[in-house]
Amino acid sequence: MPRHMGCYDSCVRCLGAVPYVTLSATLLCYAGVALFCAGAHEALTHTHTLVQTHFARAQQDFEVLADFIKYFQYVIYGLASFFFLYGILLLAEGFYTTSAVKQTFGEFRSTKFSRCLSLTFLIVTYVLAVIWLVVFAFSVIPVYFLFNMGETCHTVHILSETTTSLNQHAWVCVDPRQYGLLPWKATPGKVCGMTMANICKEPEFYTTFDLYITAFAGAGATLLGLILYIIAATYNYAVLRFLGSKGIRC
Repeated sequence: MPRHMGCYDSCVRCLGAVPYVTLSATLLCYAGVALFCAGAHEALTHTHTLVQTHFARAQQDFEVLADFIKYFQYVIYGLASFFFLYGILLLAEGFYTTSAVKQTFGEFRSTKFSRCLSLTFLIVTYVLAVIWLVVFAFSVIPVYFLFNMGETCHTVHILSETTTSLNQHAWVCVDPRQYGLLPWKATPGKVCGMTMANICKEPEFYTTFDLYITAFAGAGATLLGLILYIIAATYNYAVLRFLGSKGIRC
């Protein structure tokens, strides 16, 4: 950087090299992963309690679900660590490519190796985005189930207030086996009538619902962050390839 440049010009030049889109994508990824990991971990713990208490009292009836909860909680720990490190790498790579594209600093040069590295990050991030799209889709299942259960409980309350006959609301049930959450051999498997309404009154039900919504929002934020990074990285890589094909060092 030339010595005659003033402090203002130096600051403007430094700020111009900041990869704002990549920085936003990194912050979104960090926030999204934090929400997803924290929400999903606690929601799974509460889910185990709800299922064991009300839907499948025998351990063998929800053994698969219990194993999934246990192992997925370990996966959550790994996800948090992985995205913390990967976010730092993405931010560093974004700073490099943005500086090279804008030709801000003379020491940043685009080489075949650096373009190959940028392409590798782009491909890995694309694969991660596809994986998180699947995670985002599956995270809506417990939210949908608990939302339906809450609405069904509301229906039971209305029926209990408008009629004195137990038969009117005893047929209103929620069955997690229909959602693939429990095997069909699980007993009782479903809850009906006022029994279900009493479950909905428990604080643990609303806590679990809120935690799953948090995890769902976190998965969406992470997916959005990855998409933002893909857009920025694709643009930077395309510009570097174009300048390289013209014989321009950047």
